[in-house]
Amino acid sequence: MANIRDLKKDINYVLGDIIEAVYIVDAANNKQDSKEGAEIIDSAIETFDSLIAKVNKRNVENRSAHLKEVRAELEKTGKDLIEKLNKIS
Repeated sequence: MANIRDLKKDINYVLGDIIEAVYIVDAANNKQDSKEGAEIIDSAIETFDSLIAKVNKRNVENRSAHLKEVRAELEKTGKDLIEKLNKIS
């Protein structure tokens, strides 16, 4: 069960750090509540909800393969959000 707990923590930390980075970039650019930043934050929150729901899904055929797919989706989505963040900074 440690894998599931670690995966949930990773999801929380990665997406939380991206949201925090949006606030830092907005503050550095003197753009409080920028439209681009808000879109990244909304996307991060939607991704968080989606990934946590997938981790909690128990009626899957191969649980370990399912969790690997969730981790891969986290990595891909995290990279995409970071690329968007780099474009606004």
